[in-house]
Amino acid sequence: MRTSIRKIISISCAAMMCIAALSGCVGNNSTEPSPEVENTNITNTYAFVGKDIQNPYMQTVYEGFETACRETGAQALYKSPEVTTPEKQIEIIESLIEQKVSGIAVAANDADALSPVLQKAMNDGIKIISFDSAVNKDARQTHIQQADPEKIGRELIRAAYEIVGGNGGIAILTSTDQATNQNLWLDYMNKEISENPEKYANTPVVSVAYGDDDFTKSTTETKGLLANDDVKVIIAPTSVGMLAAAQVLEEEESDVKLTGLGMPSQMAPYIENGISPMVFLWNIVDIGYLAGYTMDALADGTITGAVGDSFNAGTLGGRTISVDSDGGSEVMLGDLLKFDSTNIAQWKDVY
Repeated sequence: MRTSIRKIISISCAAMMCIAALSGCVGNNSTEPSPEVENTNITNTYAFVGKDIQNPYMQTVYEGFETACRETGAQALYKSPEVTTPEKQIEIIESLIEQKVSGIAVAANDADALSPVLQKAMNDGIKIISFDSAVNKDARQTHIQQADPEKIGRELIRAAYEIVGGNGGIAILTSTDQATNQNLWLDYMNKEISENPEKYANTPVVSVAYGDDDFTKSTTETKGLLANDDVKVIIAPTSVGMLAAAQVLEEEESDVKLTGLGMPSQMAPYIENGISPMVFLWNIVDIGYLAGYTMDALADGTITGAVGDSFNAGTLGGRTISVDSDGGSEVMLGDLLKFDSTNIAQWKDVY
């Protein structure tokens, strides 16, 4: 299935030249025991630790990670907590240290809270990378950056402005208050507005809510945002929040519009019915794929995670590690993709 997905993506990207193209193993969740490394015939075992087990975004990222592991001859483990908390991620990472896995790729629920256990893992020789939501620079070898954070933040505000024609309050439904990626995007959203006060004079950010990447809480928070009559558009820079908000807006027949970061397969109905005129994202399968190849390059000594290191990332081609905004290092995937009524039919069956 993974092969067919990548073929579809390649065909779709060729057909849409106006959009910049971004560029085995059985997973098991936190409630199931993982096979011990010594019980396998595979030299390296790379663990994928997502934010929570129910998150379809994380599950799709893992598809790419699993494919990269299969291509490099490694075993992949899927481990995510049942709730979006750092404490549960720490428990999982402690277990992975005991299993002596070769590497851990993690999307942080709280960068500061995870630092001690990740440093412990590195001291034991385990390679650590982060993806989606970065861990602190001293608790990783490198980070997989999905797209330029500044471009993401500014583009989301510009989209909201366009949707309401420059007239109407903006509400933001984000994930957790400790998510490094979400907070960085929020910073750039605020910069976009503060640096262009005349343009955004009638489109201020009037409210920020935290759905904690939990569908039920995101639904409740969306309903709270709609109680403010000044809100005319919601930005949800999280796929869980996007879907929850879209369903609330549809059920309540609200005139409030929605934009943000969402999976085209989930958001297609809401793009088609006008609730969400435009949605943004990157190639989420390729995030996992790039993470898998980065992990393997670290494990075999091709790279150390230092700025300037280069390696081959399978079908994504050569990659060079660059400086991250936090002073650490990162591997950049590519640019944002925009999904709207002109192209959603081509993308909704891809991911």
